[in-house]
Order: sequence, then structure tokens, then C-alpha cells
Amino acid sequence: MANFPKILMMIGAILLIIGFFMQFIGKLPGDIVFKKGNTTVFFPVVTCIVVSIILSIVFSFIGRFK
Repeated sequence: MANFPKILMMIGAILLIIGFFMQFIGKLPGDIVFKKGNTTVFFPVVTCIVVSIILSIVFSFIGRFK
């Protein structure tokens, strides 16, 4: 129970970071959008790479605290 405040702060920090980056998802250069008529196809290539890098950093920090 002594680690509970640390866990809550870590979860809050992660949610804050995710919320910040959710504003930019789909707007990065390199994301591919095809629009033809009423159909839109979206390939978030660069967004996936950025999210992958961020999650790798976050999980490496979490792994160091255990």
C-alpha cells in the first residue's frame, strides 16, 4: 500500500502525456490520406512510429522502477 501514491502519479502522468499527444494524432506530416468521393482511407504511418517510440520510452521507465 505504500507504493499506491507512486502508482497513481505514474498513471496520471501517462494519461496526461497520452492526452497531449492525442491532439496531434492524424495531423502529422507523413500520415497518408486518400479521399475519393464519399470514401476516406487514412494510414497513420508517422503517428504509429511516434506512438511506438513514446510507449517504448514510457515502458522502459516503468521497468526501471520495479
